[in-house]
Amino acid sequence: MTITQDPERRASSAPATTRQRRATRIAEAAGGGWGLVLLKIVLLGLILALAVFAALVLIRTDQWVVAAIVIAVALLAVWVYLGRGRLPAKYLMPGLVFLFVFQIFAALYTGYVAFTNYGTGHNADKDSAVNALMLSAQERVPDSPSYDLTIVDQLGELSFLVTDPDGDVLLGGEERPLDEVSGAEMDGGKAVGLAGYTTLTFGDIVAQQERIAEMSVPLSDDPNDGMLRTPDGSSAYVYTSKLVYDEAAGTMTDTSSGVVYSDIGTGAFTAEDGTELRPGWQINVGFDNFTRAFAEQSIRGPFLQVLVWTFAFAILSVLTTFALGLFLAIVFNDPRMKSKKYYRVLMILPYAFPGFLSALVWAGMMNQEFGFLNVVVFGGADIPWLTNEWLAKASIILVNLWLGFPYMFLICTGALQSIPEDVQEAARVDGASAWQVFRAIKLPLLLVAVAPLLISSFAFNFNNFSLIYMLTGGGPRDITAGVNVGATDILITMVYKVAFVGSTSDYGLASAFSIIIFILVATISVIAFRRTKALEDLN
Repeated sequence: MTITQDPERRASSAPATTRQRRATRIAEAAGGGWGLVLLKIVLLGLILALAVFAALVLIRTDQWVVAAIVIAVALLAVWVYLGRGRLPAKYLMPGLVFLFVFQIFAALYTGYVAFTNYGTGHNADKDSAVNALMLSAQERVPDSPSYDLTIVDQLGELSFLVTDPDGDVLLGGEERPLDEVSGAEMDGGKAVGLAGYTTLTFGDIVAQQERIAEMSVPLSDDPNDGMLRTPDGSSAYVYTSKLVYDEAAGTMTDTSSGVVYSDIGTGAFTAEDGTELRPGWQINVGFDNFTRAFAEQSIRGPFLQVLVWTFAFAILSVLTTFALGLFLAIVFNDPRMKSKKYYRVLMILPYAFPGFLSALVWAGMMNQEFGFLNVVVFGGADIPWLTNEWLAKASIILVNLWLGFPYMFLICTGALQSIPEDVQEAARVDGASAWQVFRAIKLPLLLVAVAPLLISSFAFNFNNFSLIYMLTGGGPRDITAGVNVGATDILITMVYKVAFVGSTSDYGLASAFSIIIFILVATISVIAFRRTKALEDLN
């Protein structure tokens, strides 16, 4: 008897060919395999855990909207990456998240801060300022009763678990007044534990003694009732402030001197003689920061000087680096030049080192006392390269020329090699000189290619923070200015100093400066790109 077999079954039972095995491996790789799926689940689990932790922390500070956004983004990530398909979303989502966090949110927050008085002495809201003022003027009540105390912890936040002299058990924290609780674990009439909280041991208290000693827990919602503080972590006493706050009248009265400080809308309690109590609180000031930048003489003068120097620095940097880079590109593009590839490697060496390291090296070489230039090149001269106003500016241009010409050399070399040789040859046949060929043919065609790069180079140098800060730190300092600024500061370094350097910080004014810089750079870029379109007509 003859046995026949279905062709498809014969094909499926036949050994897989090399091509089929390769196709199977590609299909498995595209599907991810079980290892990749497991890794994906672990990573998504970590993202969810971090999102839940962040949401709990935000909820404790009453930031419900931000907490909801964090949870929503985490759930969206799970939905995108656990489902099949949605390939564009899988590629786009990380970039969109980073775009929002590092670009959109930062820009929006800078705009928000520019219209506030946010800075030193105005860091929090009014309630926090009142609390800080009351704390700063606290004195222990002489006949204060002793409260049995246990320090407890929940998610990193410490609280006082208090047993008052009447035997009632109360719980409170720095931002939460004492409130009666039930179900506490008692030991000899003292509450020593509470469900949901971790009781600190003696060792834990010793390890955090500074933090615990600075804690002040309000007795009630009225800050005038006083607060509990502890010297040893086992007992607490009542402290009251010599300042009395009247919420209805919006005043703070110093009981020792009788001076009344009022809320007059400036973000601080102010006495009749203009004396302010610090800290104040954050308020919206409208366009005051922008007005100060242009109307307040102690700020307007330095600001305009820095603005002029910023434009001069950016323009000179682009012109000098482009001129030197173009000159070297023309020289090394000449067919008569021998060993061009070795020279080109030498030309781009400055571009291979990190810019901030090169700036630090130049700062050492230009040191007035023991720098290489003064000691070796100028035979022990005492030239203040970085401490004289004009020499410091010239030094910055020189160092930036060293750092920037290799970039221009590279792009000019590429652009020159792309210009058709027959166009130049036709000009020579018509009797044009080398200079005429360069001026009438090479340079216009070159600008068409490099003009956008020159614009981007201008924008980069306009905000070249690292060079200025590493080389001169913005100095020498202008002691007559109303803000922390030096002779070589450009706008971006001035903004940094106003915001972060010195004993006082003015984030509102710094944000206003940042917006002004953005408007300037955006306007110049738009105008320059429109001019670039005119150059394209040459093609």
